[in-house]
Amino acid sequence: QVQLVESGGGLVQGGGSLRLSCVASGGTFSSYHMGWFRQAPGKEREFVASITTRLAGSRTSYADSVKGRFTISRDNAKNTVYLQMNSLKPEDTAVYYCAVNQRGGSLLIAAQYETWGQGTQVTVSS
Repeated sequence: QVQLVESGGGLVQGGGSLRLSCVASGGTFSSYHMGWFRQAPGKEREFVASITTRLAGSRTSYADSVKGRFTISRDNAKNTVYLQMNSLKPEDTAVYYCAVNQRGGSLLIAAQYETWGQGTQVTVSS
């Protein structure tokens, strides 16, 4: 059974950068589509970014709110997916989760993901 561990969160000033990492264990990472989601206090979990398997072309998708500022990537040799976050804004403050999708379907929908990490807190000060 696959397990996910996120890291890299923290407190950063507006305009700054952070890189989140998510390491997978217990499964075949290269066969998983991966996604990043976030959840702010009092709000629903929302899609941030996704990346397909290399076999599917390593295609990436982004929420409009982060397009041009965030970059998702993966390193199959390290069983790791990354989220590079630049030009951070206070509204990016949230707990960030990575997740595994094995079944396919829309990678923009949280319900399509089977396994989730515990989350990492990102706080952006103004």
